[in-house]
Amino acid sequence: MSTIRLLVGTKKGAFILTADGKRDQWNVSGPHFAGWEMYHLKGSPVEPNRLYASQTSGWFGQMMQRSNDGGQTWETVGNEFKYDGVPGTHKWYDGTQHPWEFKRIWHLEPSLTDPDTVYAGAEDAALFRTTDGGRTWQEFPSLRSAKGHLWQPGAGGMGLHTILLDPTDPQRIYIAISAAGAFRTNDGGATWQPANRGLKSPWELPDPDAEVGHCVHRIALHPSRPGVLFMQKHWDVMRSDNAGESWHEISGNLPSDFGFPIDVHAHEPETIFVVPIKSDSEHFPPEGKLRVYRSRTGGHEWEALTKGLPQKDCYVNVLRDAMAVDSLEPCGIYFGTTGGQVYGSADNGDTWNPIVRDLPAVLSVEVQTLP
Repeated sequence: MSTIRLLVGTKKGAFILTADGKRDQWNVSGPHFAGWEMYHLKGSPVEPNRLYASQTSGWFGQMMQRSNDGGQTWETVGNEFKYDGVPGTHKWYDGTQHPWEFKRIWHLEPSLTDPDTVYAGAEDAALFRTTDGGRTWQEFPSLRSAKGHLWQPGAGGMGLHTILLDPTDPQRIYIAISAAGAFRTNDGGATWQPANRGLKSPWELPDPDAEVGHCVHRIALHPSRPGVLFMQKHWDVMRSDNAGESWHEISGNLPSDFGFPIDVHAHEPETIFVVPIKSDSEHFPPEGKLRVYRSRTGGHEWEALTKGLPQKDCYVNVLRDAMAVDSLEPCGIYFGTTGGQVYGSADNGDTWNPIVRDLPAVLSVEVQTLP
């Protein structure tokens, strides 16, 4: 029977949750790196016991960790993230120009084919890559030249938080930045193009044709259709059917089209999941009811999934990297909250159970389906 392993990053350490394929009894390991903010942990698709983790602290800065045994032991790897050349400036909150400064790694994306190759998304926004298992990291400086002086931070900073690798084309990568937008490369990172046509941000960008400056919260794709993208934006749930060349809204009957995570069912490319919250100032579920919404039609038509989730007095948030799906049948869906709960569904989202309730605030959730 398969094993499911959840990699959970929190404000005060990392936790590893494991269960068999039934997904009804879970073991909890942790906290690893207790007291540290663990922005993201992710395993290699080709060597599942090779894990990478981004560890950060306001006192001690950024640390990168690697495990070769599924998280039982860890080693510190290379931690030098230097912008290539002269970084220049980007727009600041007050409209002035501000020097580029490295703060932390928001997201890690291991290669689909090589366990020693990993992409890392940074704040201030930049994309780095290692090809030696994390010992050294090199930036893709051409990304910053994609109108970088116009980029500006969102409320949480100017972080590169989404990295999607096209499984059918190793030269194609999608990334998203808060609050600059989505970008795509078709040549392995040598050049980048904005991928924001159709996005509307009337409060932040009076120009309806603005190429950069949109606050994209998260992008997802299904491996069988990497040219179809789904986006949770700062207001609006969006879809692209042409690899990000253009987008159209699919918010439909959602109670709010504001939220952070979005994910796609493992076996149904038209089934997507979001977690709406009330607004950009009230980061909690509408009416205090924690509801995951599922569309089986690729958007527009949404149903609330509530069974097993609190339906009153619930005021938590679910952050952009805190949702994941496994590859079992039926598909499992998992998410963590800022209240420290991790919920799981073993039946495509029809019913939910709390896997653990009292962790520190959850920053990220990733899942591995192991033999």
